[in-house]
Amino acid sequence: MSERAEARGRYLYAIAGGVEGVAAREGRGYGPVGIDGGEVYAISGSGLAAVVSDVPNRRIRPERRHLSAHQEVLKRLMEEDTVLPMSFGMIADSPQAVREILSKNRDTLTEQLQRLAGKVEMGLRVVWDVPNIFEYFVNTHPELRAARDRLFGAHREPTLEEKIEMGRMFERIQTEDREAHAGAVEEVLAPRCFEIRRNPPRHEREVMHLACLVGRAARAEFEAGVFEAARRFDDSFAFDYNGPWAPHNFIEIDLKI
Repeated sequence: MSERAEARGRYLYAIAGGVEGVAAREGRGYGPVGIDGGEVYAISGSGLAAVVSDVPNRRIRPERRHLSAHQEVLKRLMEEDTVLPMSFGMIADSPQAVREILSKNRDTLTEQLQRLAGKVEMGLRVVWDVPNIFEYFVNTHPELRAARDRLFGAHREPTLEEKIEMGRMFERIQTEDREAHAGAVEEVLAPRCFEIRRNPPRHEREVMHLACLVGRAARAEFEAGVFEAARRFDDSFAFDYNGPWAPHNFIEIDLKI
């Protein structure tokens, strides 16, 4: 092996199990669809297979093109089988290092593959679709409206402490509403999902960001549940579901490297 080859690492996209047959995966190619157009292939060991591509053995920057390639590989793998997606940027030094990872983590990886077999992740985001989020809450919560009128309606400039007080009240009410709304949606979706996990809102207008673990063959039922849940809300809310994805939010692995 050349010095140049020795300097290349193996970028890990996912771990697959034995649904297809691990022995049949060894060396299998998936095409030049990896990071920087790298050929994606499988390395097997300990009853498992790691899907990898060769990359320079250094940190891969989370640029859009790299993230997109990572996701595209996972999407392609999911069309065939259950896989455990790896976090972006994981690189092993050599094929032997990959096999050592599979060996050291065999029990954990096997258990996770069995738990997630036949399942995919679907995402659901709900946002407040209103022109002004603060005015919306003022108009729908008398407590907040009264506080606004008391602090800002006396033809004077509120103090910094009063503004902070108002902000805290708004945040508290918004948090309470998010909790109630998420509970209402989960009540509808729970019978259609194996698990539901809440992710933190990414911005002020986001009501909820749910990750839902769904049977691969039950996606239509899940989508029907989203529409049923949406009917419980008025036009101030916008629902957007997406997927299927590899089950990132439902993997509980602390890999031994």
